[in-house]
Amino acid sequence: QVQLVESGGGLVQPGGSLRLSCAASGYILRIAAMGWYRPAPGKERELVAQISSGGTTNYVDSVKGRFTISRDNAKNTVYLQINSLKPEDTAVYYCNADIMPGPLVGPFHNYWGQGTQVTVSS
Repeated sequence: QVQLVESGGGLVQPGGSLRLSCAASGYILRIAAMGWYRPAPGKERELVAQISSGGTTNYVDSVKGRFTISRDNAKNTVYLQINSLKPEDTAVYYCNADIMPGPLVGPFHNYWGQGTQVTVSS
């Protein structure tokens, strides 16, 4: 049973920093792209940051220069370092990944974590 579990959220003051982690567990043969999403006006969720299996990254404009996504393939884990936090960054952040769970269940499947709350307030 493949699962994604996020951690690292919390309450911080404007200008503060957090490091979010998302660890994949279960029977995993391979992980392709991994990313972080959050709710946005007019959308169910928007892509905040994404990293491919080859290390190519993509960020929403509002977080460029402040957020950094990285991954540790040996640990099946993706991270999101978030600096210079603003109140508008407040949201539930969801981890997402494309994972091949095994040869008998077909190609890559898409998985979501349960989310971790980030609150930025003075």
